[in-house]
Amino acid sequence: MLEELEPIDREIVKLLLKNCRISNAEIARRVHLSRVAVRERIQNLVQKGIIQEFTVILNASALGYNIAAFFEIEVQPDKLEVVAQELARQEQVNIVYHMTGPSSLHVHAYLKDSDHLATFMRDHIYSIPGVQRVNSCLLLRRFKSVLSIR
Repeated sequence: MLEELEPIDREIVKLLLKNCRISNAEIARRVHLSRVAVRERIQNLVQKGIIQEFTVILNASALGYNIAAFFEIEVQPDKLEVVAQELARQEQVNIVYHMTGPSSLHVHAYLKDSDHLATFMRDHIYSIPGVQRVNSCLLLRRFKSVLSIR
């Protein structure tokens, strides 16, 4: 996927993936370019849409959200957009994808405990007009959760 990038750009992206707050000067030191050249390369990666945003990843459990739930939600085709938008508005939801197959949405949410899970499903999934069926799974262990470059 990222093999198309120039080797220097790959190294820059690797460094940014590890720490998006790394300075251009530090990147420049590690890839043997000037700070200005690094800044231009990063701007170019942003302009091309390769880098979409610079962000942080929060530790949900450190914030008291101990359950990572994954939902496959089957929706009436004519209600798909409305259901997706309603789910995306929920603070606990961090991902909403439209998937192939029957009109279904793949949703990730972080919840505090099993009571919070039950309340969330009742009040924020089953209550949405157009939801036909819900399958839920809970995360046991994470092996990889972000795109990386080797």
